[in-house]
Amino acid sequence: MLSPPPRSAQDHVVGVVSISRGAGYSDGKGFRRDNVFVERLWKSITYEEVYWHAYETMGAVPHGWERYLMFYTEARPHQALDGQTPDQVYADI
Repeated sequence: MLSPPPRSAQDHVVGVVSISRGAGYSDGKGFRRDNVFVERLWKSITYEEVYWHAYETMGAVPHGWERYLMFYTEARPHQALDGQTPDQVYADI
């Protein structure tokens, strides 16, 4: 079944993420469980970037995601890393 066309670039991005996480995403052998980190990253991008920024065009999406991923790795503290950023943890190795 086809869905109606997106009303904005943001609707399109949310639609693409929804489709990529659809029924065919799991192989029935724990694939989702194996990719818990990827699932968490998608959730973070969706809630912290896509929903907060109404992209004017699809051309703005890569720039927005690049900006967010830089923030995610360089400035955003992670609870699982004891409040450190991934860059700080990597630098300590």
